[in-house]
Amino acid sequence: MSKIALISGVTGQDGSYLAELLLEKGYTVHGIMRRSSSFNTGRIDHIYLNNPGFRDKRMFLHYGDLTDSSNLNRLVEKIEPDEIYNLGAQSHVQVSFEVPEYTAEVDAIGTLRFLDAIRETGIKTKFYQASTSELYGNPLNTDPTPASGLPIPDYRLTELSPFRPTSPYAVAKLYAYWITVNYREAYKLFACNGILFNHESPRRGETFVTRKITIGVSRIMAGKQDRLLLGNIYSARDWGFTPEYADGMWRVLQAGKPDDYVLATGETHTVREFIEEAFAQYGETLTWEGKGIKETGKLSGSKKTVIAMDPKYYRPTDVKYLCGDATKALKELNWAPTVRFKELVKIMMEHDRDL
Repeated sequence: MSKIALISGVTGQDGSYLAELLLEKGYTVHGIMRRSSSFNTGRIDHIYLNNPGFRDKRMFLHYGDLTDSSNLNRLVEKIEPDEIYNLGAQSHVQVSFEVPEYTAEVDAIGTLRFLDAIRETGIKTKFYQASTSELYGNPLNTDPTPASGLPIPDYRLTELSPFRPTSPYAVAKLYAYWITVNYREAYKLFACNGILFNHESPRRGETFVTRKITIGVSRIMAGKQDRLLLGNIYSARDWGFTPEYADGMWRVLQAGKPDDYVLATGETHTVREFIEEAFAQYGETLTWEGKGIKETGKLSGSKKTVIAMDPKYYRPTDVKYLCGDATKALKELNWAPTVRFKELVKIMMEHDRDL
């Protein structure tokens, strides 16, 4: 018999790639989606609606919400999944400053509700919690919004590195991380955290900075947009390709014992570098002028301003640098990313240029 998986957040970037992967491996996949007055299944329509071999046979969608305990209990008891992947979340860091209470309800207490549903129903299942590199935040006594030109530090974060979250999103995810560890230890659940560093794809939401850049640059070069407004372009991140990270999620639950794993490329690049690489896909280079909020990026040939800063995109506190060390995942899960920074930007730019 095929394994059964339950995925919260199945309509999101990560959930859609994970669903594809599990279906390819012969799983029966159940996905939880929130009710909306508009269609929000665009990322999985090609799997679900356009594939009668999967629909109503090996893939099932259920309305649900991480704020509804009775709904989660009912789904867990009814489906009896072999594996649960909790990918549902309010996952936008900037938005978490505007809706901190909702973020806590979904990202923190939502995880507790899932774990308690497993405990109460008594089913034998493996639980994956989508953790985040935002947990690490900034080391003590460091400036969270560095000035332009500040050298990027050189250190990599592991499963043993200390956490110091700097946003409501990260604080909520910190609770989710530790409650997963607690239920693993207290109730002997097979419960794991995947501490995933930034992972991107053409399915990334359009309000996230990488996709905002690839769409914006494509529109600028097509003459459909004048300039792109951004916040702190000196934030440095470890960016990987989402389909590879979906494979990593699956590998976490195939390990011999439950544990927590960092998934990362070990490479870090700034938002500014991402912008430059996006324009490079069109053969363009940028000239930067000014500092801080007055900094602009101009096309070297035409001197046209295409990048400008906007105060509303600066966060009250920001993580300035993230770079992960996935040595443990390589050693124990045989997981290692192959898509590097320039190839990732190229994949996203080719998609949005065509779009």
